[in-house]
Amino acid sequence: MTSLQPVRLRDYTPPTHLVDALELTFDLGDAYTEVRSRFRVRANVPPGEDPQPLRLHGRHLELQSLHVDGAPVSGDAYLEDPEGLTLLALPAEATIEIVTVIHPQENTALDGLYRSGGLFCTQCEPEGFRRITYFPDRPDVMTTYTVTLIADPEPYPVLLANGNRVDHGERADGRHWATWHDPHPKPTYLFALVAGDLHLHEERYTTRSGRDIQLHLYVEHANAGKTAHAMRSLRKAMAWDEDTYGLEYDLDTYMIVAVDDFNMGAMENKGLNIFNTVCVLADETISTDGDFETVEAVVAHEYFHNWTGNRVTCRDWFQLSLKEGLTVFREQQFCADMGSPAVKRIQDTRLLRSIQFPEDDGPMAHPVRPESYLEISNFYTATVYDKGAEVIRMYHTLLGEDGFRRGMDLYFQRHDGQAVTCEDFLAAMADANHVDLDQFSRWYTQAGTPVVQAGGRYDASTRRYHLQLSQHTPARPGQTHALPLHLPVRLGLLTGDGQPLPLRLPGETGQAPLERVVALRDASMELVFEDIPEAPVPSLLRDFSAPAVLDYAHSEDELLTLLAHDTDPVNRWDAGQRLLLNTLLASVESGQPPELSEPLREAVHHVLSGWRTDPAFVAEVLTLPSEDYIAEQQVVADIDGIHTAREALRNRFGSSFADAWRTIHDQCDPHAPGVNGASARRLRNLALSYLGAAGPQGAELAMRQYHAATHMSDRLAALEVLIEHGGSTADRLVAAFHDQWRHEPLVINKWLRLQATATGRNALERVRALTAHPGFDIRNPNRVRALLGAFSQSNPVGFHRTDGAGYRLLADYVVELNAMNPQMAARLVLPLTRWRRLDPRRAGHMFEQLERIGNTPKLSKDLQEVITKSLAS
Repeated sequence: MTSLQPVRLRDYTPPTHLVDALELTFDLGDAYTEVRSRFRVRANVPPGEDPQPLRLHGRHLELQSLHVDGAPVSGDAYLEDPEGLTLLALPAEATIEIVTVIHPQENTALDGLYRSGGLFCTQCEPEGFRRITYFPDRPDVMTTYTVTLIADPEPYPVLLANGNRVDHGERADGRHWATWHDPHPKPTYLFALVAGDLHLHEERYTTRSGRDIQLHLYVEHANAGKTAHAMRSLRKAMAWDEDTYGLEYDLDTYMIVAVDDFNMGAMENKGLNIFNTVCVLADETISTDGDFETVEAVVAHEYFHNWTGNRVTCRDWFQLSLKEGLTVFREQQFCADMGSPAVKRIQDTRLLRSIQFPEDDGPMAHPVRPESYLEISNFYTATVYDKGAEVIRMYHTLLGEDGFRRGMDLYFQRHDGQAVTCEDFLAAMADANHVDLDQFSRWYTQAGTPVVQAGGRYDASTRRYHLQLSQHTPARPGQTHALPLHLPVRLGLLTGDGQPLPLRLPGETGQAPLERVVALRDASMELVFEDIPEAPVPSLLRDFSAPAVLDYAHSEDELLTLLAHDTDPVNRWDAGQRLLLNTLLASVESGQPPELSEPLREAVHHVLSGWRTDPAFVAEVLTLPSEDYIAEQQVVADIDGIHTAREALRNRFGSSFADAWRTIHDQCDPHAPGVNGASARRLRNLALSYLGAAGPQGAELAMRQYHAATHMSDRLAALEVLIEHGGSTADRLVAAFHDQWRHEPLVINKWLRLQATATGRNALERVRALTAHPGFDIRNPNRVRALLGAFSQSNPVGFHRTDGAGYRLLADYVVELNAMNPQMAARLVLPLTRWRRLDPRRAGHMFEQLERIGNTPKLSKDLQEVITKSLAS
């Protein structure tokens, strides 16, 4: 591997030049595309100082001409290199004109301008624009765009770019053109264009102030009937943002385009969002309830970026969480309001614990705002997005809903149209509420998951309960000592029979609250609560009030009390998960089948008895911890022992509560409308899964459900049970399922994923065979994620085979993708980076594959960064 110089936050300097306006003309052709750019630059220096050289970024470009103020630039007036060109001598103001040629049809990296099927489309975040033309490709250079697209009308009747269409027509040569203007200054990463033959779903939306907005959703003609849910989601998001934050849309048209080949889920380009089809298309014939939720969440997320990311954007890529963490939090708020707040918060908590906590503990650990990077694409991570969202949620928790809104209003008032930093957001929150948040900034600069240790002491003679809280963050590479964080702890106290207790502090009068938010700012603190009649059961980190690990030795009786009676749904769920986790870990350690204590049986029966009230919540509580999450609780993961224990507990759950599961399966109404139907299907299919694990009658029930299903959630849940327990019958159904749905790409993704995650002796052989199936395409990111990503991330026994064959299979495709799509390669390799968590034999095999990848000729920066950190960890 070659030595590469990292980009460091501390080296940031303002841009040498500013750009007032950019004019782009794209002549789109099947063999190549010609790009003409014209822009006026102003030196960004104090009066009287000489302008510095102007750096224009560019990759894989064929320079045709370069003019400054109408005159061609001589070869000694600029320097060209593989990453761009530098103009050495410019006046304080100058007009630059550049013509380049690019080849979108050869762009397999799906970065910049590329052709996907019959479409031209772009992905410019973070640095794709430099594959289009020479320009200062950095977030803090914001300018207005006027874009003209020229193409043949038959294959490309639809021509789209950011903003509002201001003109269009036909040329004498038979080609047609369209010109778009975006009046809002934006950085290059928000530029977008699309050209192709697309179906238009058009509606209108009237804002609260009375502005009429055209809503345009473009898909391929074959998908014309699958856009209604996405359009409803967009309308709901627009109304929610007006009601919750007072934010209206600011252009005449809002456009979404769905494409099959896309590295990400979606992209918030100003006024022209480009989406992966996975995040747009949905109907009950092809989509699960989870798909519907994903579409609603992602459509809302990208729309919310219009203000938190576009109108106010990032100064540099180190500030990525400034837009992503904030927008994920807003998305979470929206989804909670659209469905069950309790279930949504549980899902967010589980996601953070299962993905971000391991990331914090692994070789790619980094702060919410990283200090350096080799390739910025590697930092689109759970830490930046999901932990970043938790940082925003902590502002909300500490300041309250009204205080948070005041901070948001001031943030937009101060910074609309600017590229800013995390400090600017913190200052707006602090100034709007007249509070000191200086210590809170450590959440942006320290890596690792903090541990909150708690202990309690009850004094019966004084009726006082003393609660000790302390915090520490384990050392991470480059961070040997972490300072105390400003950490909100939401807490309550319960009696032994589950009644909430008033939380009165010494000296307080009046009615005491039943819940408090305490700011833990020092390494430790003690709280004293008065008039406590008995030793209480503490309920700590309620609503997961901080992204931290809670270290408190709850007894089984205390956990059972929390599970049965806590008014905080997240802690009810967490108590159940801890009881199940303790049972599983004890089984792994002893090598004996897991035992359900009688109190735990009674608690499960109690939860099951309330299934009609909130089926989705019951399903969350009674879903076993994943094998990966169990493994994270061990110093060295016992892959086989964990799988054996968890499968045994699934069997025990299925058989011990079979009557309740059958009742649920019979009486849950999968045809109920909206959220109620989704909630019922969630619990009903969990019941089917447990009955399937308990014996052959479950497989028979799954067969009946499969053939009777009218919703894809029910059909896939039944097929999953049959793949695991149905024998040769399942093989025939799997083949028949493919034949029925082979023309629906999104369903084939599900078909691949189901087989990739199915356990059994032949899991690896099945996945290897599927890589040669016509339904798999290494060039399509969705296919890669569905098969290879799902296998390596969600099939521990199959992937972690003791002979290392699973690692070799993954490494083979990482090497192939390195030359084709480096971003996908760097994401696909991540399961190989956790080798230190494994036994010596598996760790050795994994390390060997990392070294092999590292020795690949022409290793991309994306992969080199991941491999280097992994081998050094």
